[in-house]
Amino acid sequence: MGEESVTHRTTGSVLLSPVSDIVGVPLDQVNFLVCQIFGLALAFWFRLSLSHRRVGPVVRHAVATLLGSCFAIFCFGWYASHLFILVLACYAIMVMASQHNIQRYSMITAMGYLTVCQVSRVFIFNYGILSTDFSGPLMIVTQKITILAFQVHDGMCKEETLTPEQKDQAVVSKPSLLQYLSYNLNFFSVLVGPCSNYKDYEAFIEGRHLQHRLRRPGAQGTSVQNGWDKMPSPSPVGAVGHKLLICAGCLVVFFSVTKAFPIAYNIDPHFISETPFPTRLAYAFVSIQAARPKFYFAWTLADAVHNAAGYGIKGLNEKGEVSWDLISNIHIWEIETATSFKKFIDNWNIQTGIWLKFVCYDRASRYRTALTFVLSALWHGVYPGYYFTFLTAIPITMAARAMRKNARHHFLSCSVLKLSYDGVTWAATQLTICYTVMPFLLLAVEPTMQYYRSMYFHVHIISVLLALSLPGRPRGPRIPPHNLNNNVKED
Repeated sequence: MGEESVTHRTTGSVLLSPVSDIVGVPLDQVNFLVCQIFGLALAFWFRLSLSHRRVGPVVRHAVATLLGSCFAIFCFGWYASHLFILVLACYAIMVMASQHNIQRYSMITAMGYLTVCQVSRVFIFNYGILSTDFSGPLMIVTQKITILAFQVHDGMCKEETLTPEQKDQAVVSKPSLLQYLSYNLNFFSVLVGPCSNYKDYEAFIEGRHLQHRLRRPGAQGTSVQNGWDKMPSPSPVGAVGHKLLICAGCLVVFFSVTKAFPIAYNIDPHFISETPFPTRLAYAFVSIQAARPKFYFAWTLADAVHNAAGYGIKGLNEKGEVSWDLISNIHIWEIETATSFKKFIDNWNIQTGIWLKFVCYDRASRYRTALTFVLSALWHGVYPGYYFTFLTAIPITMAARAMRKNARHHFLSCSVLKLSYDGVTWAATQLTICYTVMPFLLLAVEPTMQYYRSMYFHVHIISVLLALSLPGRPRGPRIPPHNLNNNVKED
């Protein structure tokens, strides 16, 4: 009984406790959902009543910041002070540090503060994911603080030292305090993110995003606005409605399927001792698949909130329609049909992948893949399961690259071979993902080792053998791969 009371206590608002009791959902989840639904309504109001055509950027920044701060306090109570402390401390670094050290000091401070909070969460709460788990918003703020620090640093560097992407995203002047607070604490993203590019956010607040995004190539390399600057802003209702339908579907799957296949059953002693290996492998696959809808729900709803405010226009798609996927965090179809480890990663938690690439992968001179996975593990927290997951992913990534380079071109000669290859690689990818992310959900060392022993460490063994035995370059003629997502480049 004592443990149960610890699990469900909260420092956030208890106003909705009766609702939590009635529906049987933890209070933190009720608070989060109510804030996001209220945020969705506020986002429509923000777009219509506080349009950039009606009010100036200062008002839009101030309202977005105030509402975001209220959401944080409602959900986390005094724990929300961690967000404010970190943001203000890093703004002081932004103002006072030299251009050569802004990114270093900001990274050390943000990651250090986040890690201290994560350590306290493990040692004080003893693996209990409490209702007052404020680490999610703190993780998003850490991403925003560090990526903006690197962008400001790039804005002060010589252009010839930057990559085209770094040059495009460079911020040439330091943001004001209000701009900094708004970017980090706005109500669209304060609870679940995602992290977005500062220049995109500032363009949205100032009303320049349409001119930047909705244009087509003109004669002699010029750009034509397609008349969007003279027309009302495109309506997000269709995009928001579509994403809310996805959220509804995720809820149905969660309540009907997810709870029927608990992750913990994978390490049940009776299940391990009495069940054949293929059956245990199949259950691991189903239970991991069933665990995904809660992530799909949270990220898709957050995307819808941004879109409702008018933020998230990526450009025009191949049909000439407005695409609202600029800050989408997942591509569900691409995840479920992924035929490679890389393709899965590129479509899962997309904005975090972009952040890792920008602040680590593109800037490391050696061991880029290993350093990126280590940073990802540190960012997620100090639960041992996170490190098992990301360290396991390193040999898997190396093996998958080697296998693709040496084998794929043999199966491209006809459609039947290609289809067979895709079928095998899909199954291998999905089962490998299950094996890799299981520790991420089990968290602790002993459950993780119990699971891996039950699986005979087969993915570890196969990955290491493939990475060591296959040559780094294909032996035969190689056909260039198509349709690769370039969020993370090959070493």
